[in-house]
Amino acid sequence: MTSKQERPSLEQGALSRSILPEDWEPNEFATLIYILKGDEVLLINKLQGHGAGKVNVPGGHIEVGETPEECAIREAFEEVRVVVKEAELHAVLRFHDTVTGFSMLGYAFVTNQFLGDPQPSAEATPFWSKINAIPFEKMWECDQFWVRDILAGDKVECEFQLANDELKNSYICKLIQ
Repeated sequence: MTSKQERPSLEQGALSRSILPEDWEPNEFATLIYILKGDEVLLINKLQGHGAGKVNVPGGHIEVGETPEECAIREAFEEVRVVVKEAELHAVLRFHDTVTGFSMLGYAFVTNQFLGDPQPSAEATPFWSKINAIPFEKMWECDQFWVRDILAGDKVECEFQLANDELKNSYICKLIQ
């Protein structure tokens, strides 16, 4: 696991260049929600769907007519039975897989405003993790480059190029206002 100091530093401002194809268009839209309780974050063991077998957070595809925040709040309830009162957008994520053609625009939210105790579902088994002990080795490789920053209160914009769901050497992350 790399520390924040060992990773490339994030620059201020919006992305000034892109590593994605010039004609990039997302074919999927999804959200993630990081639910905080003191020095802990709610994680899940993903049981089915994209990312099954990995550690992640509640999230899923945005439905027609739904805002990204509404999706994140809905997914938190569906996956772990937690009622989120409000969430703040902390990351805009663009993914492009050069092999499969998968392209996704993702939104990551952070909240500490929730009700209820997390419960397992068919999709996920929830567990609390100390923020300083997040098991990045069991998560999507991309997560190590931005999750710590949003949990520290920063807002980021990131692009990732993948090959068969594996991170290539190409990624950009920048702090935004």
